Amino acid sequence: MEYDEKLARFRQAHLNPFNKQSGPRQHEQGPGEEAPDVTPEEALPELPPGEPEFRCPERVMDLGLSEDHFSRPVGLFLASDVQQLRQAIEECKQVILELPEQSEKQKDAVVRLIHLRLKLQELKDPNEDEPNIRVLLEHRFYKEKSKSVKQTCDKCNTIIWGLIQTWYTCTGCYYRCHSKCLNLISKPCVSSKVSHQAEYELNICPETGLDSQDYRCAECRAPISLRGVPSEARQCDYTGQYYCSHCHWNDLAVIPARVVHNWDFEPRKVSRCSMRYLALMVSRPVLRLREINPLLFNYVEELVEIRKLRQDILLMKPYFITCREAMEARLLLQLQDRQHFVENDEMYSVQDLLDVHAGRLGCSLTEIHTLFAKHIKLDCERCQAKGFVCELCREGDVLFPFDSHTSVCTDCSAVFHRDCYYDNSTTCPKCARLSLRKQSLFQEPGPDVEA
Repeated sequence: MEYDEKLARFRQAHLNPFNKQSGPRQHEQGPGEEAPDVTPEEALPELPPGEPEFRCPERVMDLGLSEDHFSRPVGLFLASDVQQLRQAIEECKQVILELPEQSEKQKDAVVRLIHLRLKLQELKDPNEDEPNIRVLLEHRFYKEKSKSVKQTCDKCNTIIWGLIQTWYTCTGCYYRCHSKCLNLISKPCVSSKVSHQAEYELNICPETGLDSQDYRCAECRAPISLRGVPSEARQCDYTGQYYCSHCHWNDLAVIPARVVHNWDFEPRKVSRCSMRYLALMVSRPVLRLREINPLLFNYVEELVEIRKLRQDILLMKPYFITCREAMEARLLLQLQDRQHFVENDEMYSVQDLLDVHAGRLGCSLTEIHTLFAKHIKLDCERCQAKGFVCELCREGDVLFPFDSHTSVCTDCSAVFHRDCYYDNSTTCPKCARLSLRKQSLFQEPGPDVEA
């Protein structure tokens, strides 16, 4: 109630000059009586000693606590150095403590305090003179212009407030940090390792122990121990090494070695450096499964189906390269995200194996295979003319090397019915004729020919 009375006196002291009502006393007088001249000072009761006088807005305006929330503040924003802003912040905090809880004036004071702190941060971290591009340890940093995204600095492990702080992102490994942390970076860009040496560690968690690291972080060389003193030692499941809490944030990632050996896709805890490396390598076809683990095809049936589809697509590729309609339709661009599928049938990426495990790759590859076969066998007359006729039985429809009921000679690429090929002999008749022709050409001439 005491605050309500003060608020009423404050509003009476700032009456609108265009309001023609005389005040509450106008309703108490009679119709024939004249209204006495009452000034706002006379209408207010006397304040008890020690109470702040709300009729004088100078103290409030010093902190910018006006009720006009849309005009630019003109109070302490005129302060140009850090010391004045810090003093203004302390005074504003003191005023917030003195004002009643949950009151409008206290809320306005909190808003004003936020603006003062933002102004202080701008003076501490200026962004006008910052360059847009910074190159450091093979990192190529670009200054971010987004002000509403909240990120975490990879160097100091604190939040990046894009609204008031300048921050950079590496275009190669997506390393993010404050502008003030750029000169403190000691780790080279991971993308350089990916471009120079694109290979995985295929041993499952190759741990060597803390003693081999001299009880220090594998990246920043800070002292660590399993007891957490002075810093907790966190193991990376990919490299097997131990890192401090600043270099290992308990990020989760799928480990390639566990996938190719155990077909295990459960995410494990990895360091920040390993996480960025695995993220850049996830789409690179560097895994030759037949050499690493040939028994995996006996265990995973989906891999056998994917291998057969890839082999068929490689047999379809010559048709598309020599077909003008296929080149105009750009059919091979259906596999633009997996270019290695039209180059060989042996190399796989971790993303391929993830899609196989999820069942996505088999469905998408079957659709592409159906589209390619439809063009060759039904839509294009030029591609149909490049079909084969079984030279053993010379019956049936036109054959293509990617049909499921055909066999292809590995030497001359002739196509036969599978039953005809294995029932007659294991020798290709076309290759036999070619060998006889070569023998006749290189056969030594007889004595009659010499004479």
